[in-house]
Amino acid sequence: MTAAQRIAAWATRLEADDVPEAVRADAKLHVLDVIGCGLAAHATGVAHEGRATMGELGGQAEATVIGTQTRLPAANAAFANAMLCHGLDYDDTHSDSVSHVSTVVAPAALAAAEQLGASGRDALAAIVAGNEVVCRIGMAASGAFHARGFHPTAICGIFGGVAAVGRLGRVDQTVAASALGIAGSFAGGLFAYLADGTPTKPMHPAWAAHGAHIAARLAAHGAAGPPSVLEGKFGLYHAFVGAEEGEIDIEGQLADLGTRWETPRIAYKPFPVCHFMHGALGAAAEGAGARTFAPEEIEDVLVSVPEAGVSLVLEPVAEKMAPRSEYEGKFSLQYSLASLLVRGHVSVADFTDEAIADPAVLEVARKVRYETKEYPTYPQAFPGGAVVRLADGSSLEADFPYQRGGPESPLTPDEVREKFRENASLALPDAAVEALEEALLSLDELDDVAAALAPLTVPDPVTA
Repeated sequence: MTAAQRIAAWATRLEADDVPEAVRADAKLHVLDVIGCGLAAHATGVAHEGRATMGELGGQAEATVIGTQTRLPAANAAFANAMLCHGLDYDDTHSDSVSHVSTVVAPAALAAAEQLGASGRDALAAIVAGNEVVCRIGMAASGAFHARGFHPTAICGIFGGVAAVGRLGRVDQTVAASALGIAGSFAGGLFAYLADGTPTKPMHPAWAAHGAHIAARLAAHGAAGPPSVLEGKFGLYHAFVGAEEGEIDIEGQLADLGTRWETPRIAYKPFPVCHFMHGALGAAAEGAGARTFAPEEIEDVLVSVPEAGVSLVLEPVAEKMAPRSEYEGKFSLQYSLASLLVRGHVSVADFTDEAIADPAVLEVARKVRYETKEYPTYPQAFPGGAVVRLADGSSLEADFPYQRGGPESPLTPDEVREKFRENASLALPDAAVEALEEALLSLDELDDVAAALAPLTVPDPVTA
């Protein structure tokens, strides 16, 4: 069998009972986390353009959309929700595949579950299937998509979305394999936004979630896709990373589907910024403790990161030291670390137009230098370090081989729930936050997915 056929055979047969209870619990927490991120984006007016565009297109009322009472066709709802969920760059990442996972898979799967009237138990099985597929496809070429300027969240994500949507549609494995083949022609996503901080990145998972629905529908209507879409001569790995046939070991990643689970290894973000910054930010936070600093107290800051992170979060230096947009700030280690040292936090509110112009923070940002370091824990983690030299001659230093929130230094379930509450409460009243949390954490016990998602339809943030 080809890789797509192997994925199709596994995903179409996966049942919730096949997934260990601990993995199901992790999957539900990731759904909770990513929906919270979407609500925070709604509340802060970020990444709403997808919802507006899909609303203009109209269509059958099939699925819930965050922040509006208007239901949309499932594919369009998946687009709108995925864009919101990735809008703040606060959603989870699987380190070894360098892919944001839940922001594609959860919106695609939940929209399909509503459209098809599937149970929450089936929705959760589909989400786990999608998670595992995204991770395996990315892990087979870890870091290689980034090196060529492609965004693996979108490129790998659409295949996970197809696995989830196909599983919910109960299609046979031949149809599912065709849908995966079709998805290869839809895959895309460029890092061109890094040149000027334009916020196109949230559109990548949105297009992948939407494309997953379209690919699945096309295949269900009889459209065929190439079964060698991943490993073939002109397949995904050849086209996107220049690999020749047999050079990428995708079979090795798929051989233990259903026995090795990557869902528990998907990392949560404690900071709403690019994950490549989390090691250095965590190290600086540990070194500083609860202390904050005036700019004149700081002489110099040296951060260390893996080489792969430089072009994303440290270069070009002039732009990173003075971000030109809210989104560019989220990819500036200089700015984010300065915010941590001056304000004592890196939070959603630290990336507004007013916040990124704060002269005290920018003064410290100009003092941040960097070096690259070979971390044996990369790419399994997002490591980093920081040395803060103070004007009094003392220094603060720490190094994180594993970023906080990853499987080696995990957030507790209570911490994930608290992050959700902080994010969701920006948009929803307390009773709705509580109801949504309870519903999502008992997803596999629900018969009505639409009813569980009802709190998401509150149109105006509570802060408005």
